[in-house]
Amino acid sequence: MLTVVNPEDPTPAAVSAPAVSGGSLIDEIVRDGARRMLAAALEAEVAAYIAAHAGELDENGRRLVVRNGHARPRQVLTSAGAVEIVAPRVNDKRLDEQGERRRFASAILPAWCRKSPQINEVLPLLYLHGLSSSDFVPALQQFLGTSSGLSAATITRLTAQWQDEARAFGDRDLSGVDYVYLWADGVHLNVRLDEAKLCLLVMVGVRADGRKELVALAEGYRESTGSWADLLRDCKRRGMHAPVLAVGDGALGFWNALREVFPDTREQRCWFHKIANVLAALPKSAHPGAKKALAEVWNAEDREHARRAVAAFKLAY
Repeated sequence: MLTVVNPEDPTPAAVSAPAVSGGSLIDEIVRDGARRMLAAALEAEVAAYIAAHAGELDENGRRLVVRNGHARPRQVLTSAGAVEIVAPRVNDKRLDEQGERRRFASAILPAWCRKSPQINEVLPLLYLHGLSSSDFVPALQQFLGTSSGLSAATITRLTAQWQDEARAFGDRDLSGVDYVYLWADGVHLNVRLDEAKLCLLVMVGVRADGRKELVALAEGYRESTGSWADLLRDCKRRGMHAPVLAVGDGALGFWNALREVFPDTREQRCWFHKIANVLAALPKSAHPGAKKALAEVWNAEDREHARRAVAAFKLAY
């Protein structure tokens, strides 16, 4: 059983075996990033709302608008899976013109919201473009569907917070951890704003004890050798030792960069991508059987059994 760990949190979270594939790992990273960013944005939205009405008091001098704990956890569905959100609540004791109690309504996460199909397309842009308020606004508009709910001051505060977190993560010392395996993949963004051919370069490492963690997340131009080499050199500068084995897709940029920076690391094509490439060359009717046959190859207990499974696949397909 492999596990995923936050470098700043020593307590590992268990992950099922299928999460080994590159796509599953990235989805998990996206879900965790979505949860953290939504929580921070919701807290900032409520804080701004309360501060805007801090001067409104009742006859006893008590504030009419105050915090009221948190709502029950609820899940927002994304294309990467369900993200659990615990939204802060507001107790607004003011009355409107009709004598009805006013209610705080979040523009970020409305009460009816249960699904956000754009979240993991725009979330990487919040990492990439969240470093300046001018770039953050258009990304936020696509994330929420509107720019309302967060003032310019709140956006600036959140931007500074995430910038500090990103800088601390990107500058952390890697000399104390040995990664046996390293998975690398490029995530190409569907929502690009004005950036052409932009992608995220993602590296996930596996420690000797089987725990898995995000090693690096950086902006890249396509998946060029230069972009991957810059990222690998930066990790090496911060003390990262050469992993025993690197796993990636067929993109030549990563492999050329790996041979330059860590020439002793062994290379292996990712089975997730291998299977996708094989299935793309077969009719859909053959996919169920082919998947099962390919699983016999990569799940083989030794080389001889793997060779037999490969021979059986060739005969069948």
